[in-house]
Amino acid sequence: MPDTLLPPELVEAARRVVAANLALGRRITVAESCTGGLVSAALTEIPGSSAVFEAGFVTYGDTAKVDLLGVSSEVVETFGAVSIAVGWAMARGALARSRADVAVAITGIAGPEGGSAKKPVGTVVFARADKDSDPDEVTADMRQFDDTGRAGIRLHAALCALDLLMPGASLDP
Repeated sequence: MPDTLLPPELVEAARRVVAANLALGRRITVAESCTGGLVSAALTEIPGSSAVFEAGFVTYGDTAKVDLLGVSSEVVETFGAVSIAVGWAMARGALARSRADVAVAITGIAGPEGGSAKKPVGTVVFARADKDSDPDEVTADMRQFDDTGRAGIRLHAALCALDLLMPGASLDP
């Protein structure tokens, strides 16, 4: 039996995140929607990750985003679950509901259904919130991944989220 069931590139990215944040004494948290806990699973594959990984929120449904992360239902209704506004609120909510220093949120459309002309399958929003940053400064970006199938989109989104958990990472619109 292999040590992990996860793709090697995902586990290696998580290993880098844990090592880099451990070196800084920094705690991290994630708020996941379309990745369904994949980022959290990758982080917890790494022995000793509990020294870095504070919490993982899997808020797949809109109600969970509202109830668990404090995302305003009006924001969800106005902008949709896959939006900069919701992603940002997810990241801020995860940070507020944990003792982490940095939070990354992921919400998107992994398919095969659920896409639209404005937000096709492969649309994913990422947001990052840092404990000491200005809460009014939105750090979020909407990206469009190729439709490589549900698993491919989720893997690309998880890898991107892990990159954003690296010290000094930023979202370049």
